[in-house]
Amino acid sequence: MKNPLLLAIDQGTTNTKAVLVNRQGQIVARASYAPKIFYPQPGWVEQDPLELWETTYCAISDCVRKALGDIVAIAVTNQRETTVVWERSSGKPLGPAVVWQCRRSTPICNSLIQAGHEPFVRERTGLTIDPMFSGGKMQWLLDHIPNGRSRAERGEICLGTVDSWILWNLTGGHAFSCDYTNASRTQLFNLNTLSWDEHILDLFGIPQVALPEVMPSGQIYGVTVSQGEIPGGIPIAALIGDSHAALFGHANFQIGAIKATYGTGTSLMTPIDRVQISNNGLSTTIAWARPGSIVYALEGNIYATGAAVQWVGQLLGKSDASEIEILAKQVESNEGVYLVPAFVGLGAPYWKAEARGLICGLTRGAGPAHLARAALEAIAYQVRDVFDLMTKEAGLTSPQLLADGGGSRNDFLMQFQADILGWPVVRNDSTDISALGAAYLAGLAVGMWETEADIQTLSRQQEHFVPQISEVQRERLYSGWKEAVQRTLL
Repeated sequence: MKNPLLLAIDQGTTNTKAVLVNRQGQIVARASYAPKIFYPQPGWVEQDPLELWETTYCAISDCVRKALGDIVAIAVTNQRETTVVWERSSGKPLGPAVVWQCRRSTPICNSLIQAGHEPFVRERTGLTIDPMFSGGKMQWLLDHIPNGRSRAERGEICLGTVDSWILWNLTGGHAFSCDYTNASRTQLFNLNTLSWDEHILDLFGIPQVALPEVMPSGQIYGVTVSQGEIPGGIPIAALIGDSHAALFGHANFQIGAIKATYGTGTSLMTPIDRVQISNNGLSTTIAWARPGSIVYALEGNIYATGAAVQWVGQLLGKSDASEIEILAKQVESNEGVYLVPAFVGLGAPYWKAEARGLICGLTRGAGPAHLARAALEAIAYQVRDVFDLMTKEAGLTSPQLLADGGGSRNDFLMQFQADILGWPVVRNDSTDISALGAAYLAGLAVGMWETEADIQTLSRQQEHFVPQISEVQRERLYSGWKEAVQRTLL
């Protein structure tokens, strides 16, 4: 085969992308479509499952038309925790896709916490009980479908994360599976047994028959059925959550670095060599899995980073994030203005669903530029909250931050991130790092590359940012942030 290509799908919250990757690890074609996001009530976030699939289909079709070679495998990476429910016989969705940011399952989670189940759940799943994770969303969906639970018990209903929904559609309903990384974010998956946990399923009222088969991230899940522009018979050779795929995409497979993916929210992740349960606000998860091999990770999830910049942009009438960067550079400092973007509560390491956002430190001299700067700085402060804790728990002595995602394109933010951490930041210049990570896994599964070492030899562009402020200034700024956060927790 002269020019084998991998097609990687990156189905995110705000964008559905597809890219074609060649044997040299280069992206040779791409397409993207933006699914709509709905906010039906305060704290509720949802999408249309059919639109998630339609945007995926359109992105794939565009890439198929651009392919100057043979597509040998498909990889899927996806927004995590977002939950879809559909009818097994028809493939028809039975409710909205409840997005990872959605807080509608807060009462379900609170009742489990009040009943004293959190230590048990955290010990088995590595996750603090929180509405972000899929278990509560699945319970809510079953509660709002007529005869939902009894239908699920009869095997009439499928409950899955977005990877399983896309796989189902790619294979025409022949494959109902998800990978270890997505399963590990549902709060229903036992990290020690690598299986759905019967006791936790009972707590959430989820019949196991409604859940997908769990498989390693990089292996053959099934093959496509012919539909429109999508040819039949292409193996789907990787499924993996987007943050995990980004970590794999950096090709830094050794323990020692921390990765941050800057998107609507931000996920920090560092590989570890065993199941290590945190009692300080970090999650334990599966970084990736290949047949016969599994890598674990500590993770910290921040709800609103890019979302904070978007909100400030809307408030100030700025339509593009680059305009916020330009505005922020107009002032030399925040002059005491802090924005805590707890729009849907605070994630790691605080896990306070009831917290709400605030702006503090305003004076008569404060203006739009200070607010723009505060929004960008808030991203870096939240990342430091998690970075410091992760460095300590993973025992890292000389950490560096590997940065990717849309927010990492912002030079002001990356420099301030290095300044407030006091450690270097290494930015991967690819705007499609999650898609590349998924493609690497698929390529290993079908033999395009033999080993992870082969992937490390592929060319990749990086930029380095080093701290430029004094420790005194760093800690003064960070102290102001911590005081602002405390106000949201009162």
